[in-house]
Amino acid sequence: MFDNLSDRLQGIFSGLRSKGRLTEDDINAAMREIRMALLEADVNFKVVKEFVASTKARCLEAEILDSLTPAQNVVKVVLDELTALLGQSDSKLVLTSRIPNVIMLVGLQGSGKTTASAKLAYLLKSKGHSPLLVACDVYRPAAADQLQTLGDEMGVKVYRGDGQDPVRIAEEGVRFAIDNLRDVVIVDTAGRLHVDDAMMDEAAAIKAAVKPDQILMVVDAMTGQDVVNVAQAFAEKVEFDGVIMSKMDGDARGGGALSLKQVTGKPIKFISAGEKPDSLEEFHPDRMAKRILGMGDVVSLIEHASKVQAEEIEAETTARMAKAQINLNDFLEIKKQVKKMGGISKLVSALPGGDKAMASGQVDEGALDRMETVIFSMTKYEREHPEVLNGSRRARIAAGSGTTVQEVNQVMKQFHETRKMLKKAMPAAEAMQNGRGKKGKKGKKGRKPRLGIPGMGGMKMSDLKKLQDMMGNMDI
Repeated sequence: MFDNLSDRLQGIFSGLRSKGRLTEDDINAAMREIRMALLEADVNFKVVKEFVASTKARCLEAEILDSLTPAQNVVKVVLDELTALLGQSDSKLVLTSRIPNVIMLVGLQGSGKTTASAKLAYLLKSKGHSPLLVACDVYRPAAADQLQTLGDEMGVKVYRGDGQDPVRIAEEGVRFAIDNLRDVVIVDTAGRLHVDDAMMDEAAAIKAAVKPDQILMVVDAMTGQDVVNVAQAFAEKVEFDGVIMSKMDGDARGGGALSLKQVTGKPIKFISAGEKPDSLEEFHPDRMAKRILGMGDVVSLIEHASKVQAEEIEAETTARMAKAQINLNDFLEIKKQVKKMGGISKLVSALPGGDKAMASGQVDEGALDRMETVIFSMTKYEREHPEVLNGSRRARIAAGSGTTVQEVNQVMKQFHETRKMLKKAMPAAEAMQNGRGKKGKKGKKGRKPRLGIPGMGGMKMSDLKKLQDMMGNMDI
């Protein structure tokens, strides 16, 4: 979403880095470029004015201009100001001791409110809660059916009610949650194509009836600056606690996200990029600011990797992993875990400069699928003993997978590179396991190794970049 803005800002900083010393004229010229970049990104003009004034004042301080690396200091100032613009600190969803907690979602029709309700339920379920979805949109055709379908896919109960009174359905939903031991109720309210009194009155009535602990407004990131006007209108009629920004994977300029907190004072609590149930994630202003400035978001990548659990594997497989003697079946397992994390595109985009690499076409997103095709064309014995793959076997595999011998050789090269990386990473992981291994259970099956990123526990940033080169740039 912020690709154009990110490219513009990185270009400005590149120009500053080419100069040994910065003058006031250099700073003024850079601020003009930043102002234009933000305005082109559809950021509110008042927000742009305040941002540039604050950033310029800090950049003109003597300690910045007279430092040995003034350009780096300017980047740090812009990063700090951008983080403050997005919210300064994280604003997490805090549940109270009340049972059940009631979370009410409001917003315009088409903002992705129903989908966001289901994704929020999925997120809470993954954290050990027992959510209930309540379908209070009785106007949009098939709205309740949509929520029911999403709930069934995620294993979350949906209360639909019998009548056409959304206030009554909300009250009945809360009672149903109490009777069925559900600790969180998520109320999906109706929206309109535009802000009107009828929608506001209905939202206020539901609020009065169920007394929600949290009211979250769902806004479409694709609507640009107008999202600020919609948020202000809701804030005046139905006070809400935070925002869920949907469709962050779109190609809009993203100015609404940059303007929202500054203009309305309401924090962004969640962002959603994609249609998958797990695509809703907590919003971190500092990480988003770094992504915009091309610094990557490795912290989120590692957090996501830690959530990916490998299936239980036999003790002999665990032993192979510990000795970095993986076979091609294990290689497929690693590929599966990378796919669970969102695939190569998400992995690479979280690295510094990754978004630029993705945009320029340097990363082949289909490489893992083609690698899988090659490996599945091998026999069981060949996958377990890759050392037997001589020239004639590789020719047969190439013919069976619809590839060339050179492409089969490339897959094997990537396999051997992964094995080398594991040899570097496993000592650290083994040390961690030994520290707590005495309490582990003995048995036929070994401890679950985390394969989200091979050996993440012992990998350095250079290894992660190598993983990008190894798996993202496969020429097959």
